[in-house]
Order: sequence, then C-alpha cells, then structure tokens
Amino acid sequence: MAANRRAEVDAALKDVDFDKNTYQVEFDTTMGKILVDVYPDVAPGHSRNLIGLAKIGFYDGIIVHRVIKGFVIQAGCPEGRGTGGPGYTIKAEFNDRLHEAGILSMARTSDPNSAGSQFFICMGRVPHLDRQYTVFGKTADDVSLKNALSIGDVQTGAGDRPADDVTIKSARVVVTPK
Repeated sequence: MAANRRAEVDAALKDVDFDKNTYQVEFDTTMGKILVDVYPDVAPGHSRNLIGLAKIGFYDGIIVHRVIKGFVIQAGCPEGRGTGGPGYTIKAEFNDRLHEAGILSMARTSDPNSAGSQFFICMGRVPHLDRQYTVFGKTADDVSLKNALSIGDVQTGAGDRPADDVTIKSARVVVTPK
C-alpha cells in the first residue's frame, strides 16, 4: 500500500478558506493546460482533497492512465495502473451535478467511500454516472475543455492506456479572493 499522505495534505490545507476565496486547479499536461473550477458548494471534501494533493505536488509527473474515447480520461494513480492512491480514502459526496463534457469527478472502486486521488474528466454526457460518483468540478474554459477532449482522442492500447504517455507535468492551485 502507498504511504499515507493525509498529514501532508491536511497541513497544505490550513489556509484554504472557501468563504473568502475561489479555487481552481491547473493541470499542466504534455497535451496542454487543463484548468478546473472546484465545486466546494456540493463537494467540499473532494474539493479540499484535490487542492491539498495539488499543493503537495502529488500529481506532478503522474500519467493519464485510462482513456476511453467519448467517455472519460482518468488520472491520479501514482503507480500509473489505476490501482494506487494517496494512502487514504475520502467519503462520497454524491450530488445533483450532471456528468457531462468537462465534468471533474472522482474515481473509486465499488465501495462508494473508496476515492483517494484518482479522478476523471468526462468527454461527453454520461448519465449512468450521475449520483453514483462525486462530481466536484468542471473545466474552467473552452481551451481547458479542448485540451481534455484532445487527450480523449489519443490512441490507446491494452487496458485503455494511451499508446504514448500523456503526463501531468505539474498541478498548481489558483486562488482568487472573492
């Protein structure tokens, strides 16, 4: 099992205040930048978790390990296989936000409370995921959606893994005072 990164994430979150600021996370990938708005109004735990993991550099160098054309792109596994995480899990925060193109949602096992660091971005409308997975953000602009969709078009091999690695070079948190 991966080392538990919870203490590092909690320490990185000490100054996060959703009442005073809005937060975005920017993933700088080998196929362009993807800026996402987080939704603390419907998924504060997931929003905080993503921000904390980005702040400690967890996503830096991680690959997009799963691409299913027209469905999702998935990343956040430190092992690059879809089986790893940050050494802890968070509770589901199911909500009424719909899974549509650009939506950021949390990957998990069959246990609803098994999410950790793996997330996916929807490539289109995916109604069977609604209220089954936690929606906690969305691409912030047209360029970000275009870049995510371009990742969704890459050639894949076994296990839906991209034939050529698509890497998150870095992730950073963008804070804007309200």
